[in-house]
Amino acid sequence: MSRWRNIQAVLFDLDGTLLDSAPDLAAAANALRIQRQLLPLPLAHYRPFVGTGARGMLRLALGIQETDPEFCDLKEAFFQAYEACMGAHSRIFPGVPEVLQGVEKNCQSWGIVTNKIERFTKPIVQADELLSKNQVLVCGDTTAFSKPHPAPLLAAASTLRVDPGACIYVGDDERDIQAAKAAGMRAIAASYGYLGDAHDVRCWQPDAIIDSPQGLLNLLDFH
Repeated sequence: MSRWRNIQAVLFDLDGTLLDSAPDLAAAANALRIQRQLLPLPLAHYRPFVGTGARGMLRLALGIQETDPEFCDLKEAFFQAYEACMGAHSRIFPGVPEVLQGVEKNCQSWGIVTNKIERFTKPIVQADELLSKNQVLVCGDTTAFSKPHPAPLLAAASTLRVDPGACIYVGDDERDIQAAKAAGMRAIAASYGYLGDAHDVRCWQPDAIIDSPQGLLNLLDFH
């Protein structure tokens, strides 16, 4: 018998877990470089750090840190560049449709908990037929705190009326694992995601690791 059979809800991170948004975020970062007569950088330069958001993209594209005086202005410029190309090249990861169908078929609720702010998350999710079927959506500015704080995950569980202990959270960043554990949920690391500086996701001490979205079906014994 599977040790995951008591799960009532599955919550997912968005970028790097359900959605491959790296091409659009890299394009936005390169747009800022082009404005400064700099050559664009390859997608591979950005991809591992997409989960770090505007902070990471500005560091990689322009060498700008949060402590730099121009950071706030450049962050808004990055946001505007992202809005201009948002959704143009982003794609659902292969296997995600089957995973969500499996969760729904087995009567589990599912939702999205992301640090991406509502300004960007809602248009992306609402425009996608699959993602728009979520039962709960918690963005980076929905609660007073973002991951690794447990508040967003607890808010999602509360909306679904599910005990946190009956939820799992799937994400591709150490913050995701930290948030899930702090919320009392089981934490699954998506090693196919962006991962940042991580060389081995086992160091995050997740409850399980999946190397493809379909791995979740095997873990939950959904067939």
